[in-house]
This record gives sequence, C-alpha cells and structure tokens, in this order.
Amino acid sequence: MNIETEKKFLVLDDGFKAQAVKSYRIRQGYLAHDSGRTVRVRIRDDKGFLTIKGPSIIPGSRPEWEKEISLQEAEDLFALCKPGSVDKTRWIIPAQMPGQAGHDGRYFEVDEFHGENDGLVMAEIELGSPDEPFERPSWLGKEVTDDKRYYNGYLAEHPYKTW
Repeated sequence: MNIETEKKFLVLDDGFKAQAVKSYRIRQGYLAHDSGRTVRVRIRDDKGFLTIKGPSIIPGSRPEWEKEISLQEAEDLFALCKPGSVDKTRWIIPAQMPGQAGHDGRYFEVDEFHGENDGLVMAEIELGSPDEPFERPSWLGKEVTDDKRYYNGYLAEHPYKTW
C-alpha cells in the first residue's frame, strides 16, 4: 500500500494548458465516504479503477490502495454509489523541482471540473514528503490542502456551485 503525500491549490488562470503534456476525462463516484476513509470508483477515459483511501496520517498524507478494473465493472459499481459524482478533465503538467535542470518525473495534476462543480479548477502535486520544495508556476494560487471542501468526496456531495 502506498502513502500518498500531496498538496492542493486553487488555479488562478488557464496558463497551465499550454504546459500540459496530456489530458483525460474522469468521472468518479463514491461507494463510501466517512471518518476520512473513502471507497471510490473512477472511470478515466475507457478504463475503470477502484480506490480505497484511509484517514490522513499527517496533513496531506494518507494510505491509498488502487486497482484497475474493467470498464464494465466500473459502470456496474456506479449504480451502487452514493448520490452525487465528480466529472472533470485532468491536465498533466511537468513540475520543476529546485536544483533540477529539467523535469524529474513529478507532475502537477490540474483538475478542471464540469457539471455541478463547473468553474472550479484545482492543482495538486504529489511529493516525497510534506516539506519537499517545488517551484510554483505563475498560475498556481492559494493552497487548500487542509480545506476539506476541496476534497473530491466532499464536492460529490456538496457541489462547488452550492457554496
């Protein structure tokens, strides 16, 4: 099982799109979400995934288990999900790390939300530790890592447009 350490930010403008190396559409629903534990089903383009996340160990870090499943299995599991879902386009942007001449394998994932969360654009970067430094691109805004309103599970139940 992996420990995921990430930081989340609001995005100021769409300057990230010119830096993107790929993008894909994501739809996800939640089978369970309480006490910091999440069981989610996701369809990314034509692939399905089942993900289980545990409660945060330290801010921004939590255990995560993910398994690819068939598209049909993912569609079947959507029928069992709680009401509400998340629909977004994810843009992948190489991240510059201090002291590195080029890209070192780290990426910003920028989520441009659709539907009930339309208008919300967030970026996250996965780090080796919560205090690992990284270069902030000009389009990166306020950090919202610890604001639960910006968690996808919360957005599925309490859409951004209702705040």
